[in-house]
Amino acid sequence: QVQLVESGGGLVQPGGSLRLSCVASGYIWRFTPMGWYRQAPGNERELVASIGFGGRTNYADSVKDRFTISKDNGENTVYLQMNSLKPEDTARYFCNGVPARPAYWGQGTQVTVSS
Repeated sequence: QVQLVESGGGLVQPGGSLRLSCVASGYIWRFTPMGWYRQAPGNERELVASIGFGGRTNYADSVKDRFTISKDNGENTVYLQMNSLKPEDTARYFCNGVPARPAYWGQGTQVTVSS
């Protein structure tokens, strides 16, 4: 079964940290660059971090030097370590392939940064 299940979100104060996890079930993810996306109310979904073949990573300017994406191939899990969180990071976070496969969006996990 092809499935993406995100977890790890929550409420955190500005400057805090969270680590998101995404378990990717299904063979199609094994050879697919993976990414973390986020969508805030009223905004379009945006790609914030990606990891490709050989572990090459890319980040949106808004999260560069604060977020780190990593992948555990053995566990089929993609992580997003988020440090120095800001209120503008508040959004629902999703993982998917890069480019995204629209049929496989999961429920996402909510991240709220607020004092």
